[in-house]
Amino acid sequence: MTVRDLPFDAVFSDESGGNIKTPQSEYSEHGRFPVVDQGKALIAGYVDDEARVCGSGRPAIVFGDHTRAVKYVDFPFCMGADGVKVLRPKIEADLKYLYYFLRQVGLPNAGYDRHFKYLKRITVTLPPLPEQRRIAAILDQADALRAKRREALAQLDRLTQAIFTDMFGDPVRNPRQWPNAAVLGDVADIVSGVTKGRRLNGIEVRPVPYLAVANVQDKSLNLSIVKEIEATEDEIRRYRLQKNDLLLTEGGDPDKLGRGTLWQNELPECIHQNHIFRVRLKSDQVHPVFLNWLVGSERGKKYFLRSAKQTTGIASINMTQLRGFPLLVPPMPLQLEFASRLEHLASIRSGQTRALEAVDGLFASLQHRAFRGEL
Repeated sequence: MTVRDLPFDAVFSDESGGNIKTPQSEYSEHGRFPVVDQGKALIAGYVDDEARVCGSGRPAIVFGDHTRAVKYVDFPFCMGADGVKVLRPKIEADLKYLYYFLRQVGLPNAGYDRHFKYLKRITVTLPPLPEQRRIAAILDQADALRAKRREALAQLDRLTQAIFTDMFGDPVRNPRQWPNAAVLGDVADIVSGVTKGRRLNGIEVRPVPYLAVANVQDKSLNLSIVKEIEATEDEIRRYRLQKNDLLLTEGGDPDKLGRGTLWQNELPECIHQNHIFRVRLKSDQVHPVFLNWLVGSERGKKYFLRSAKQTTGIASINMTQLRGFPLLVPPMPLQLEFASRLEHLASIRSGQTRALEAVDGLFASLQHRAFRGEL
């Protein structure tokens, strides 16, 4: 079997030019033609203008110049306005094979700099066309398994949201008329965390793990990278996290206000930085799991958007606004039942997550072997 190694420019034609680009401000939620930009999602929005369809609707690979995202697009689409590179083969080659090849290329991460210049320096390995199609078919099957696992996890997330609404009703309208006179400051102690770069004036310190904004996701933690900070024993005592502390980010994108999760002693000792609020319940009126979901619900989002300070697309809330968050207080037995249901679903989700990790590992192995000629 003859395998060729060709420079990028000998394989790919950059067909980005000559197309009408669609700025994000013109995206619609529905329309005749999808818009593909450099974001993570395959489809970013829709437009109705047929004149914007890229390259007569022929299949293409879309590369995000800033994001390094690689997408296979086999339907008529319109280009996003910034950082979109549309690639098609200029020689006889299988487009899906080329897509998988580009996905496994390790480009340097230059932040929001442009990355197409790095992509153009690569060498493309091309086995004969039938072998390209065979490899693409195998990777397609493995990728389809990954997609099914991810969809199963998404279904579990939707089920959890449905359970919340079914048990408590719409938290914005409160049709079941749960008591709503209390605010968060009535039932919880709320503090912000330790400040980086503060003056310690020679006081003895020791390193301790601390949570930054990137660690706190919507109802989950990302502990892949946990940094340490030098802190005094008094600071560690004041800011040390305890089981069922609700962690909320101070700010970020407006649609992410109220983002937070519960701490479940994932680390034996950990504190938090000042851009994260720690909410520690001091009342038995509210269950921490219910509180997490209430704060992250539409009720929370609407309240924080009304209250937040917004500058250049970034929104932030302060301690006073968080303390003033208007609660709903359903009966505790109902809150306990909700927490029990979520615990059961979390067990199922954990199994699905492990299965996805196994499939991801299989895909990475297949991909590695495929482009080393070992598949």
